[in-house]
Amino acid sequence: MGALTFFLIAGEPSGDKLGAALMDGLRALAPDVSFHGIGGPLMQARGLTSLFPMEELAVMGIAEVLPKYVHLKRRIREAASAATALGPSALITIDSPDFCLRVAALVKAANLEQRTIHYVAPSVWAWRPGRAAKMAKVIDHVLALLPFEPPYMTKAGMTCDFVGHPVVAEPLATPGERQIFASTRRPLVLCLPGSRRSEVTRLAPIFGASLALLRRSHPTLTVALPTLAHIAPLVRDLTKDWPVQPRLVLDPAEKRAAFAEANVALAASGTVSLELAANATPMVIAYDMHPISWWLMQRAALIDTVTLVNLVSETRSVPEFLGPACRPEAIAQALTSVLNDKSQQIQAMAKTLDRLGKGAEPPGLRAARSVLAHL
Repeated sequence: MGALTFFLIAGEPSGDKLGAALMDGLRALAPDVSFHGIGGPLMQARGLTSLFPMEELAVMGIAEVLPKYVHLKRRIREAASAATALGPSALITIDSPDFCLRVAALVKAANLEQRTIHYVAPSVWAWRPGRAAKMAKVIDHVLALLPFEPPYMTKAGMTCDFVGHPVVAEPLATPGERQIFASTRRPLVLCLPGSRRSEVTRLAPIFGASLALLRRSHPTLTVALPTLAHIAPLVRDLTKDWPVQPRLVLDPAEKRAAFAEANVALAASGTVSLELAANATPMVIAYDMHPISWWLMQRAALIDTVTLVNLVSETRSVPEFLGPACRPEAIAQALTSVLNDKSQQIQAMAKTLDRLGKGAEPPGLRAARSVLAHL
């Protein structure tokens, strides 16, 4: 195939991980390859010189974007100019659609023949299905993380391959690491109120009250709460009055151990459900939001569950408490039920992991094969 040049763009840490694994895969399959673009520390460690710091793109929400709008517009133009000038074998944009697809549109406008590949299909099966047709105007090929996504992309006019979900390649706790929680009183409940300040602030009181109710029937219960360094002070403050004081977990090895050793998890909705599935940790999902946001979401939703384990396994074995249903009494009751009988969830989690590519080639290598096959 000769020398290959790729211009990659990742806009947040999860994209940096996907990009790094893809770079490893491309280098394994096509040794004469060079990388340019925007990425974080993992992609930079593999030889990418980032056009500007990736952190500038990790902005979420309208209120947060508005003050930085002019700056982000300039970064979009910069990225598109650099990609156009390079004329790579392919422009590969990774998630972060608000930024990435705008860059792809400018690059396509400058050169209609430029190959464009997007890694992580938009969740058009959940809401806003029109996004696929819009994306097809600027993207040729899609790398999908979920097995049921390709038909949605091909229907819109793009080619698409399911390449496996990165959760199947994540390291699990070693026997030595699992010893960290060996002497912990049981049941051990894993509490996961999210990674954003707004999520944690809204969910912490509900999760704390739910665990207090659960303790009535399980007086020896202990709580592990994995969090990130930048929100640890907030979490500490929000949980200081909980009747069950959680053990805050910041160390990666201790986090892996907590996921592996927990008897049940109470988690905010998100991809964490797949991380729990990889550890065969049964769960209850709960999420609250502003009433207007809930109303809008209800009107836009195309599915009856937000939990990926439920969707991929085609079961509804993981109980969910969303919006007005996110209340301590119901959550505590569900946690008790799951502790008493985990069998349905264990089966659904195993089926989910199989369907996401467990035991197959690593997703980064599968993604690389798909890229090269498309070229």
